Amino acid sequence: MSNTSTSDSIPNDFIRTIINKDIETGKYQGRVHTRFPPEPNGYLHLGHAKAILINYGIAEQYGGKFNLRFDDTNPIKEEDEFVHGIIEDMRWLGVDWEDRLFFASDYFGQLYEWAIQLIKDGKAYVDDLSADEIREYRGTLTTPGKNSPYRERSIAENLDLFTRMKKGEFPDGTRVLRAKIDMASPIINLRDPVLYRILHAHHHRTGNEWCIYPMYDWTHGQSDSIEGITHSLCSLEFQNHRPLYEWFLEQLGIYQPQQIEFARGNLTYTITSKRYLSRLVNEGYVRGWDDPRMPTLAGVRRAGYPAAAIRKFWANAGISKADNNIDISQLEFAVRDELNAHSSRVMAVIEPLKVVINNYPEDRVEMFAVPNHPQDSENDETRDVPFSREIYIEREDFMENPPKKYFRLGPGREVRLFKAYYITCNEVIKDEHGEVIELHCTYDPESRGGQTPDNRKVKGTLHWVSAQHAVPAEVRLYDRLFKVENPGSVAEGEDFISNLNPDSLTVVPNAQLEPALVKAQAGDVFQFMRLGYFCVDSVDSQPDNLVFNRTVTLRDGWAKAQKR
Repeated sequence: MSNTSTSDSIPNDFIRTIINKDIETGKYQGRVHTRFPPEPNGYLHLGHAKAILINYGIAEQYGGKFNLRFDDTNPIKEEDEFVHGIIEDMRWLGVDWEDRLFFASDYFGQLYEWAIQLIKDGKAYVDDLSADEIREYRGTLTTPGKNSPYRERSIAENLDLFTRMKKGEFPDGTRVLRAKIDMASPIINLRDPVLYRILHAHHHRTGNEWCIYPMYDWTHGQSDSIEGITHSLCSLEFQNHRPLYEWFLEQLGIYQPQQIEFARGNLTYTITSKRYLSRLVNEGYVRGWDDPRMPTLAGVRRAGYPAAAIRKFWANAGISKADNNIDISQLEFAVRDELNAHSSRVMAVIEPLKVVINNYPEDRVEMFAVPNHPQDSENDETRDVPFSREIYIEREDFMENPPKKYFRLGPGREVRLFKAYYITCNEVIKDEHGEVIELHCTYDPESRGGQTPDNRKVKGTLHWVSAQHAVPAEVRLYDRLFKVENPGSVAEGEDFISNLNPDSLTVVPNAQLEPALVKAQAGDVFQFMRLGYFCVDSVDSQPDNLVFNRTVTLRDGWAKAQKR
């Protein structure tokens, strides 16, 4: 990658302003080296995508390097499944860390030696207080903490106890190693933070080699230092951790990266808390971490969101220091914009109503050349779609008693079948309950291709599927998972679960699709004409049992519904 730090193409934001100054002054020898450090205890979500793209995008623009490093310091919650899922998500997003894939567990030995160094320097001690007692002793924002009764243990005793902690001589939770800083500090994170806790748990990479594990604050800055990170770019919740990040590096006397914080990627109608997302999965409110209603990258990928749309959305959102909620309709717009440019148009009938064209020969089948990309005037690619005497139209495209400005099919009304013929409804067939089950129509043979010799005007154009050639499919109409803008905000005593949208999924078991879709592959996205964008489900769809997920509607129907 070439250095482009002075290019006018780089956006003007406060992070790049800092980096430009660092390059000018020769800090870090002009290098730019960033990283993304996920915990392998869940799947990545859309907020993570912002952090990933900021770190990766800045490294790429400045001709620098980017690392992927797993913060795997809590063996109780971490799994290889999440490691593999995160790697897959990041590759899909278009991120390349080349050969720089690391794990915090790679540094357990060095972190332990640095902890020994702090103890020898009189800056760390073994504490026997329980977790609740440590919390009580820490104080509050308005009251200082108080020293642990074990704070003045000798260096020799601390070294002995910490060595025995490592050997596994003590049960979980009985002792911790703490930094000795200042229990009266106005910065609560500097009130003797815990560095190590005892956990007799199997680690997904180191097995049973360790029974003490480092805390995030003890791991993060030193890992950045080991890897030569220049700019540790993270979201605002880590701002209060920066003084501790810097304190550890200074006390150890090692290379110091610079931590810079930016606003989180918050979206309306969305929750990204791993604790809440885990509840949704574990309690069965969704069908897994990759449910298309989930804000995980696995979920939106399964829904059919293009990675390019997510990249473009976060690039347009910009970088700031002020937290705010971005309207999710802006993301949906970016998805529509990307799919509109690249997805093929096809005909599918989700709620089929049979139409019999009485004057069309029973044994005739015609093929009509239908454009695949009618939105692109430079793309003349077509496909052949069969037409026969019996077809399906969308149930909502017929009304027995239509209002004045209804331009679709009704008794005695004429409409155009897209790229086929004009038809007129002559008879309505109902079942014993009075429900319309079939229409009988006639067609104008002179209107082949959707034109007539007299050029008469017909306002309504309907999509259709030949009943003889139709491919059945299950269609899942996904909608927003939550019905309120801030689903995590609830009154005291209430649960965020109460904000779930009961209509977030509607399953249509017997949609009818044009036959070309039988060859659709998992992950393929199409525009079902007049209905929206739909993706072949990557988990449940099979060649003989197609399943399509609605990616997004053609327009922001949600916003329209909220105004009613």
